[in-house]
Amino acid sequence: MKEELNPFKIAQQQLDEAAKVMDLDEDMHAFLREPMRFLQVSIPVKMDDGSTKTFIGFRCQYNDARGPTKGGLRWHPEETADTVKALAAWMTWKTAVVDIPYGGGKGGVICNPKEMSEGEKERLARGYIRAISRFIGPEKDIPAPDVYTTPQIMAWMMDEYSKIVGYNAPGVITGKPLEVGGSKGRTDATARGGMYVLREAAKCCGVELKENKDKMHKSYAELQKLEETTPAEHPVTIAIQGYGNAGQYAHLLLKRVFRNAKVVGLSDSRGAIYVKEGIPCNKAMEIKDQKGTITAYPGAKKISNEELLELDVDILVPAALENVIRKDNASKIRAKIILELANGPTTPEADQILHKNGVMVLPDFLANAGGVTCSYFEWVQNIGGYYWDFEETYERLDKKMSQAFWDVYNTQKAYFEKDKDIDMRTAAYVVSIERVAQATRTRGWV
Repeated sequence: MKEELNPFKIAQQQLDEAAKVMDLDEDMHAFLREPMRFLQVSIPVKMDDGSTKTFIGFRCQYNDARGPTKGGLRWHPEETADTVKALAAWMTWKTAVVDIPYGGGKGGVICNPKEMSEGEKERLARGYIRAISRFIGPEKDIPAPDVYTTPQIMAWMMDEYSKIVGYNAPGVITGKPLEVGGSKGRTDATARGGMYVLREAAKCCGVELKENKDKMHKSYAELQKLEETTPAEHPVTIAIQGYGNAGQYAHLLLKRVFRNAKVVGLSDSRGAIYVKEGIPCNKAMEIKDQKGTITAYPGAKKISNEELLELDVDILVPAALENVIRKDNASKIRAKIILELANGPTTPEADQILHKNGVMVLPDFLANAGGVTCSYFEWVQNIGGYYWDFEETYERLDKKMSQAFWDVYNTQKAYFEKDKDIDMRTAAYVVSIERVAQATRTRGWV
């Protein structure tokens, strides 16, 4: 039987499995399976050639029991309503697992920004905000950048919303440039938050990551200036699938903040490479920037993305798209830890196989929650009008992410003691669902 890869059905299936484990009552379960609101809009945009093209956009506000909905905005030619719904659901659990006062939302526009000029992108950004302006706001729903959207696009959107409401409203959007209310530390927050979770997880499963504590809270710019650490005699080997922002930041952080980390495999949309001796971060980024693909790295063994997933490494970091680890390849994965920086890289069937094989999967809505956590910090700073330095931001992020890991890990242990052998994803769902359900009950909705 063919594995179901519809992202929203996968999100619902993951919820169903956790609800069964925790004996969630049927009424609450039914309420949490569906988004509270879903909006589809048509956005006419004047193109550079004088024609008008109509783009289809979406915004999903999945659940706002714990606070205003929060979630990124993707621009992708294959964007779908079900993908947006799934990501909004995962954002609901993500904000709950790190215990920040948000609900979950997500947005998308069907377009190919690689084929659009800067002027066309600006007109699309402003048009999208005009189309959804009545449904968003600092206390309602707060978009942020995601696939193929940037801080500059967020700045245009914030500016358009401010024009509509008649006052400066930086808190309506996060992921903005620093000049218009962005937060220090937001750029690499997804990958950095993942490093904090990975550091804690390594303590529990026999992988010894040796931390350079003096580097853990340094800014990205400061880390770039430092020499990469030379792996120790017994290095921890790592493969990263996906070499966009999250993958590149993860590569740099791994090589700087852990003394014995050795990244041996990297990939992008054109293929993958393997270098037994390890891949220097600065050189890899330079090749990617100059050649447009990591596969141009000199002297590397070229392999497929599938082969990269199956490398004999200690840690695997999926940082690309959904459904790359499935039931047909899960049994071939040899990593001890999987750090999901991508959204939805592992299917439910694959989760079962990995758990049976003793692989610790750090689920996406825990592992990559550093981005939304730092977005929350940005929102707090916008509202308060007082802005933090890098060190304060990273210390707060470290505290949030570390506590979230232990909340999930201790929940897994507690259920194991009840003779319920659940994986880390299910444990993360249990933590999140309990928090969202309690807020829903307290408000009297269900």
